[in-house]
This record gives sequence, C-alpha cells and structure tokens, in this order.
Amino acid sequence: MSANTVFSNARMVLPEEVISGALSVVGDRIAAIDSGPTAEGTIDLDGDYLLPGLVEIHTDNFERHLMPRPKVQWGALPALLAHDAEVAAAGITTVFDALGVGEADPESLRGSTWGAALATLDACAAQDLLRADHHLHVRCELPAPNTIELFEPFRGHARLSLISLMDHTPGQRQWENIELARVYYTGRKGWSDSKFELRLADSMRLQAEYVQPHRRHFVDYCRTHGIALASHDDTTVAHVAQAHAEGASMSEFPTTLAAARAAHAHGLANVMGGPNVMRGGSHSGNVVAAELARQGLLDILSSDYVPSSLMGAAMRLVDDEIATLPKAVAMVTRTPARAAGLQDRGALAPGLRADLVQVRMCTLPGGMRWCAASGAKAAASSDP
Repeated sequence: MSANTVFSNARMVLPEEVISGALSVVGDRIAAIDSGPTAEGTIDLDGDYLLPGLVEIHTDNFERHLMPRPKVQWGALPALLAHDAEVAAAGITTVFDALGVGEADPESLRGSTWGAALATLDACAAQDLLRADHHLHVRCELPAPNTIELFEPFRGHARLSLISLMDHTPGQRQWENIELARVYYTGRKGWSDSKFELRLADSMRLQAEYVQPHRRHFVDYCRTHGIALASHDDTTVAHVAQAHAEGASMSEFPTTLAAARAAHAHGLANVMGGPNVMRGGSHSGNVVAAELARQGLLDILSSDYVPSSLMGAAMRLVDDEIATLPKAVAMVTRTPARAAGLQDRGALAPGLRADLVQVRMCTLPGGMRWCAASGAKAAASSDP
C-alpha cells in the first residue's frame, strides 16, 4: 500500500453503524474516516462495503493442506503458501493457525513434531511471502501421553498467541454421541472399525492419567507467558466454571445451550463455527450456532475448517435478520482480536492497522445472496 491512500465511495462498516464516504490511510494505519463525497484521485470502491480485515482465531486449514488425505503428508512450503492464499482470498488478514499437539498415532500430524512447519512459517514471513499476519494457536490434546513433548517447538515462540485445551475422549464433550465419533474417525481420519474400538477402550485410561497434570501444565504456561487461553467443547456448567477459574477468555464451540449461557455469565466469549451457521447445524450433532446468535450468546465466529465460511456466516446472520451488519462484522473482527489480546486491529477507526477488505454482495442463480471479498490488504508485515 502506498504511503497515502484514500478509498472513496465506500459503505464503511464501523463498530456501531454503516456510513458512506471515504477512508484515508497513511503508512500502515487508518488516518481518517469521512462521510460524504470525496475529491478525485482516490480509489473508488463503487459503493462496495469496506470492512476491517477478518480475524480468524481457529482454522484447521493449514493442517488440511499439510495432510490433504489420511496418511498423505504434503510439503510444508507449498502447504503454507496455499493455506495463506486461501485465507487471504476469504478476506482474512489475521489468522491464528490452529495446530494440534498430542496423538498416539505417529502417522498423524498431531502425533509428530511441528518443527519443520514452524521453521517454514518463519522463513516465509521473513521473506515477505505471506499475505496474512500469521499467529499460532496450539490445540493441546490433554489425554495424549506425548502432548507436552510435542509442544516443545512452540515453547517461547514469538508467534504463539493462543492455547486451547482439548479432550476428545469419546463419550463426552464433542463426542458425547460415540457413533458420531466413529463416523468421524473412520471417515475423516481413515481409521478401521477395529482401530476405533481399540482406541475407545484405551481412551478412559489415558484420560484419567494425563488430563489433569497436562491441564495444570498449560494453564500455568499461559499465566506465566501472557498467552490467551481457550476452553474447547464445553458441555456442562462445570466445564465452563473450571475454564473461567483457569483464566480462559474464550469458550470454543460449546456443545450445549447451558454451557453457552454459563460462558456468557462468566464473561467468556463464545466461539462457534462458520460452517455450523452455513449448514444450519453442527456436524457433531451439537448446539446450533444460529440459535445461540438469536439468544445473544454468540460472540465470535471461526471458519473452523472452511475459510470462506467466515465471511459467509457473518453475512448469513445479517440476511436472516439475526444480527445487524456491524454486530456480525464484530464477530469476525474486533471481538476475536480483543479476546486474543490484539488491540491494534479489528475495527475501522483512526490509529488502527489498515487491514482492509472490500466486499461486494451479489445474487446467484436461484436467488441466493453471496458475498465476494476482494482486495484484502494486510497493511503491516506478517512478522509478529
């Protein structure tokens, strides 16, 4: 972006309202926001929306590119560049790459070391090859014996901004319905039924042995190093109360209405998936994100496993008259940024980073409305 740039004829989505006018950028910061007509010599957005760049705090997309099929590992460099291009095309200018640690299966991504991927991320950022500003969100699988060992490459890493605590033991939390867990692990991960049964039989032992000491370890690490903490798949009020006592700022993908209500009562931001909104429900059979939004319990949207669902889900909430445009945009910009401790982005306001996205609404055959993001501009370097 040039030193001085003015975007005119834009419908700017501000924190509390939408106004038509122009936005000026000086260097990498928003300098001014003005309503009304603008002089010539500006970049004319032709009445399109101008939004702050989207902030994605939980996407498995990098993992998906690293292992596009079960047991098929892809090179870290092409995987990262493809992931980066995809999130930028979706209007995401700040992305928390969610990387899981802890898995008994050494052939899985989460059962192997992340050192090479982190080195590739740092090298690409240093050479200004990335479009988005990349942060690290480490997803710690608490029942796995090797979780702390596999966390080592992340320890002290400058990009580490968020840790979430997971327990995917079948029979509780996300996988309260064991048969849905079976479908996921045999379909998505390529496990045989016999492998699933063996792992199911051993899961309770691992949970009893490792969950509590691992939980204490990562909670202490977050407190000591100022890392944002999130709970994951809270199902009961007790799950939320524990997360709150541990200092969590977010409840990722609460599975029940009771858990979502408890999170709000404790001041935790509820995070739900964009695919849940777009599909009209959870693939795990849990609470419906749109219902939480209707009850004022949805704070943050995450694309989860489909980057384009972030913008799409926000606009779907607006089209369905569940949220105003400023409120829906806040769910994918300002609120996730603040929950993760980022104060310099997430809104159109003077002094904040000029991470900008131009959005055009269109109508597809059959009457379906859709949004096309273009010109996503991360004004600052991708270095943390």
